[in-house]
Amino acid sequence: MTRYALLSVSDKSGIEEVAKALVANGLTLLSTGGTFRATEQAGIPVEKVEDYTRFPEILDGRVKTLHPKIHGGLLGLRDNEAHRKTLKENEISFIDYVIVNLYPFKETIKKSGVTLADAIENIDIGGPSMLRSAAKNYQSVTVVTDPKDYDTLIDQLQATGETSLAFRAYLAQKVFALTSHYDTCISQYLAKQLNDSEDDFTKHAWDHLTLTYEQREEMRYGENSHQKASFYKEIDPPAFSIAKAKQHHGKALSYNNLKDADAAMRVVREFDEPAAIAMKHMNPCGVGTAETIEEAFDRAYTGDPVSIYGGIVAVNRNVTLELAEQMAKIFLEIVIAPSFDEDAYERLAKKKNLRILTVDFDHKDDSYEKEYVTLNGGILEQDQDHSEELSPVQISEMPADWNVASNRQPTEKEIRAMNFAMKVVKHIKSNAIVVTNENMVLGVGSGQPNRIDSFKIAIQKAEAKDPSLRETLVVASDAFLPKRDNAEYASEHNITAIIQPGGSKHDDESIAIANEKDIAMVMTGKRHFRH
Repeated sequence: MTRYALLSVSDKSGIEEVAKALVANGLTLLSTGGTFRATEQAGIPVEKVEDYTRFPEILDGRVKTLHPKIHGGLLGLRDNEAHRKTLKENEISFIDYVIVNLYPFKETIKKSGVTLADAIENIDIGGPSMLRSAAKNYQSVTVVTDPKDYDTLIDQLQATGETSLAFRAYLAQKVFALTSHYDTCISQYLAKQLNDSEDDFTKHAWDHLTLTYEQREEMRYGENSHQKASFYKEIDPPAFSIAKAKQHHGKALSYNNLKDADAAMRVVREFDEPAAIAMKHMNPCGVGTAETIEEAFDRAYTGDPVSIYGGIVAVNRNVTLELAEQMAKIFLEIVIAPSFDEDAYERLAKKKNLRILTVDFDHKDDSYEKEYVTLNGGILEQDQDHSEELSPVQISEMPADWNVASNRQPTEKEIRAMNFAMKVVKHIKSNAIVVTNENMVLGVGSGQPNRIDSFKIAIQKAEAKDPSLRETLVVASDAFLPKRDNAEYASEHNITAIIQPGGSKHDDESIAIANEKDIAMVMTGKRHFRH
């Protein structure tokens, strides 16, 4: 009986060597389209699939291998007499080898200006169908979809004339991993196309979640040197994301670098005015805004000149030589910006280990996607913490949803400070307290098991700053004040205004302290925990 191998690949690297090895082992080759032409031109005997099936390719090639003579030859059980009889009656031969990879759907949707029609035409139907049929019958069929496996296939054919069961099982598992990834890429792409639809079908959504990513790089290690780690990115990441950032200089980013860089970008995204963020261990240690980016960076640095050492800086304006000179005086791990003047880049590039990254700030408002956190045995999904309540008409005006709970109204400077502080505190690990003036962070209290400790840390840091920076002194809290001791502590340390979500059963006590000490207290009505 004739033994067949079917070849149909979009990636033709190495296919000639595989074809020769199969022919050398007595296989008759079947092929389609460009693979047939490439094999024939190499002088290797090959038969067209349509000659074998006696059915032409139709619908502009949409139907080529979807035929019983193909799938019967793949799925038939070799040791099942009824199967063998059925195949013989229908003139179907066993196909023992399948070398198939898929239409380049991912590569197509990554192209600039790709249309939906182009994407649809690059959805492979016959390829995944053959792969799945062959993989289901891996006890008898060898199915190879990754060129990295060609060498092992050839070695085994040359050594024994056949493949091992262990190798076939491995290849089958790899097939289902590929088709799952491939189908999820298509699903995610189509979901994005539906985002513009006026119809809402979310109530009909599946009760399961399928995500897929592709490896961008293997890390040297994870959070610690004994932990292995890899960086996987979305198939089409948002333009404003660390996955789309371009690295122009410096050594490879580490696991911790990536987490901190992502956190820094989340904070700098909050601001339209010139802003500089200093990030350390997932918490902003310095944040400054100003009329110029140079002054904004100076304020971020002044906010915590100790913690910024070895940190990450993100700015939302072009880096000038003047700014680069300021940065170059400090040991920084990463600088992120929309662009760099040539002389500024050259100045920073003198620091050989400094990573210099650019990201597309023109699309910073398009990157509020879902976020996921893994647990042992599960995954949590949520929307990113983005709310219009932090978007005042003017930075000196209170958002419409905010409510003044105290007798004293906040001053314009205090309102500016509150708008600034709330954009920062939502990015600090809970329990989070930040002390600011109108345009810079003066003290941060983060990650404490109770809020009063965060208050004390943040206020003590603020009190160490120059008095000229503390003419306006505002405290922002990511969640309500659970006890009056928070307001009392603030009142004892010259805090002039407090902004918090409200909602505690002790709100009245905190408000009473504010009124007694002539502190302005504003309730936002929205909590901003970050665990």
